[in-house]
Amino acid sequence: MKQACTLLLIFMGITVLTKAQNDPNAKKVLDGVSSKLNTVKGITAGFSYTTKDRNKTLKGSVKGQISIKGQKYYIKQGTTEIFCNGVKVWNFNGEDEVTVADADNSDDKTLSPQKLLSNFYDKDFTYKLISSTGTFHQILMIPTDKRKNFKQVTIFIDKSKNLISKADVVDKSDNTIGFTLSNINTNISLPDSKFEFDTAKHPGVEVVEQ
Repeated sequence: MKQACTLLLIFMGITVLTKAQNDPNAKKVLDGVSSKLNTVKGITAGFSYTTKDRNKTLKGSVKGQISIKGQKYYIKQGTTEIFCNGVKVWNFNGEDEVTVADADNSDDKTLSPQKLLSNFYDKDFTYKLISSTGTFHQILMIPTDKRKNFKQVTIFIDKSKNLISKADVVDKSDNTIGFTLSNINTNISLPDSKFEFDTAKHPGVEVVEQ
């Protein structure tokens, strides 16, 4: 579940560019996405991703749902769930165990669905606008941190919604993860309780502190 929710979501063997080389046209598009996100109180969306090996052979696919409110998020995939209230993260296996960890200790080497719907880009990546044809802006992003688990990510920004709706991530083994957001709702009020695991509603579940 953790891998399913963090493999995006939504970047070295490639020479890292300096900040000065960031494409101003790409920054303008990304700043527009950031401005849009700053106006919304809550977001819900469906997500799916497919994994292909270096030969483009399909290796698997996953679907789920995500809700976001500021730094808080909730992800459901099948019977398993992840809750984050901005301070703690609960990973519930959907049966008999939930692990709890500090949000600050979450893996920063990956790109999650939550990051794709946040202002993640400016400090972590260099970027370049590679296409604006059709209904999407297409931007190539390369991580500045060599410890990241991926080489690069190409994001697709829906021109009409001004939000990232697709991403293709290439990892260090040249596998490609294709990530898609669907049914994005940016006009929804979400209670804070949605982002916390309620032990009272899950009697008998073992709580494991990490």
